[in-house]
Amino acid sequence: MEHKVCTIVGMGQGVSMAVAKRFGKEGFAIAMISRRQSALDRYADQLRSVGIAALGFAADIADPAELKIALDSIHKTLGETEVLVYNAAVMRQAVPSELSPAQLNEDVRVNITGALIAAQHVLPAMKKHKRGTILFTGGGLALEPYPMYTSLAIGKAGIRSLAYSLYGELQTQGIHVATVTICGFVQPSTKFDPDRIAEEYWRLHTQPKGKWEREVVYK
Repeated sequence: MEHKVCTIVGMGQGVSMAVAKRFGKEGFAIAMISRRQSALDRYADQLRSVGIAALGFAADIADPAELKIALDSIHKTLGETEVLVYNAAVMRQAVPSELSPAQLNEDVRVNITGALIAAQHVLPAMKKHKRGTILFTGGGLALEPYPMYTSLAIGKAGIRSLAYSLYGELQTQGIHVATVTICGFVQPSTKFDPDRIAEEYWRLHTQPKGKWEREVVYK
C-alpha cells in the first residue's frame, strides 16, 4: 500500500512526535530526520506500535550536505514528500553582548538555513503536482525576544520571515507554507500540550485553498 509522506526535520519527543502521530493517523508515512540513528529507531518503533509507517534518516541538520543526503534518501526510499515539517532549533543560552558571531552563525545553520534547504529540496515535486504543505515551527521569541536566548530569538524571527516569504511566492502554485508560532512552553496536560499543538499543524494542512493562513500564533 502506498502512503503519502510527511517528512519531519528535527524529530524528537514533544511536538515532532505529536505531529507524526497526527499525520500518521491520517495515513501518512513518517520520514524522520535528526542526528542520532539510535533515537530515530526508537521513535520509529514507537510509531509502528500504533500502526504508523515510519523510517528514520540520520543527519546533522547543521551540515547542508548531510541534510541533503537524508532528504534524497527519503525521496528514493519512501517517495515524494507531500508535507514537510521543520522543527529543528538550537537552544543556546547567551545574552547578545556575549554571543559570538561564530556561535550565531553556527546556530543559524539549524534555526534558519536548514529550513530553507529542506523547503528547496521538496519544492520541485510539489511544483510539479501543484500541491504540498510546508510547515515551520516558530516561537514566541520571534514576537518578543528574550535576551538569554538571543540566537534562538533571531532564528525564530528568521524562520517566520522565511515562512511569510515562501507563502507569498508559492500560494498561487498550490503550495501552502505556514508557521506555527508557539508562545509558551510545550508540556503535556497543559494548554501547550503537544497533541493540542499538533492539531494546528493538521488544520493548516487541511485548510481549503483560498482560506490558507500563513501563521497560527498559538498562545
